[in-house]
Amino acid sequence: MSRNTSAAPRPQLVNWDIAASTAASLTPAGPTMKPAEIARAVQNMRELADASVGHVHAISRLDAARDLRDSELLIVDRASWSKANAQSFRTLMEPALDQLAATRPDILKSATLALGGTLTGAQLGAILAFLSSKVLGQYDPFVASRNGAGGRLMLVAPNIISVERELNVDPSDFRLWVCLHEQTHRVQFAAAPWLKDHMTAHIGQLTTGLMGKADSLSERLGAAVKSIGSGRSRGKGEGRAGVPPQEAGVLSILQDPEDKALLSHLTAVMSLLEGHANVVMDGVDGSIVPSVKTIRRRFNARGKSRGPLEKVIRQLMGLDAKMRQYSDGSKFVRRVVGQTGMDGFNAVWESAEHLPTEREIHAPDEWIDRMSLRRHG
Repeated sequence: MSRNTSAAPRPQLVNWDIAASTAASLTPAGPTMKPAEIARAVQNMRELADASVGHVHAISRLDAARDLRDSELLIVDRASWSKANAQSFRTLMEPALDQLAATRPDILKSATLALGGTLTGAQLGAILAFLSSKVLGQYDPFVASRNGAGGRLMLVAPNIISVERELNVDPSDFRLWVCLHEQTHRVQFAAAPWLKDHMTAHIGQLTTGLMGKADSLSERLGAAVKSIGSGRSRGKGEGRAGVPPQEAGVLSILQDPEDKALLSHLTAVMSLLEGHANVVMDGVDGSIVPSVKTIRRRFNARGKSRGPLEKVIRQLMGLDAKMRQYSDGSKFVRRVVGQTGMDGFNAVWESAEHLPTEREIHAPDEWIDRMSLRRHG
């Protein structure tokens, strides 16, 4: 009589199937459109995304924009975006979970782990469902495309159409404006092919640190949520030296000192990427996007009309911190470009050692001095 000697599947801290199915079931429907309208809009977005690459090249002066063949462009709906991001989270987290299984098997033997994985999967799915109606576009460098090792640029068509209608702006102008930002992210990772592995390693270390403390995560998460309600996470004087105080948010409360250092580095990198994309997007004028001034004004004013519930959700999920990344990173890029030119700034893509620290994001002259860049004038 034969025996089944295959190893039993290890319990999951996150049930990824539940995450994907929950996101799909909770994702709100997009704007009502006829099939022919949808087809025309998708084709228009694809054409504008292709056209935007030339503008990104002209503004950024990154020759990587000439060849993006190992990545791909996808026009997706909300459910597809949610599914893709569940896959991306799994790609980033699975190595850390495998390491945890090897080094801390006691955590994975918990009798409540199976239920916990289901609950965590459902929570992640709910988060993705919420975001799926907010995100206009995203470049995901972590999951390889069908064309090669490059990532996937996703434009979320229902959201782009909803916002352009809400703002009452020219659809083609708005779509090109969005594409300029998202294509810049695609070009960044093509210009710095080492950046994907660099970020993956740091995210993995951060995830490993968090999962290694899984037995106390729930208590710290509860404290973090309470602090947001009481305002303690917004206390004065909590910023690091040289970094203006910011809302601590859930993540910063959860981290130990080693994890905080990793989070600080990743925050600096994300600020750089988002700020650079914003500067490129804002580098266009009326000759490229005729109604760009109207789009900027109405889009920036749009955030002020959010309801109280959405504001709380955004704070819990760190989305307000992401908006600060746009602002802080943009100031850094504009200062460096203003002092050294775009070619001087582009030294940042040469190696990981050239990435700014979080302190330097707020003090760009320190980065310029560290890079020994020549200032204009």
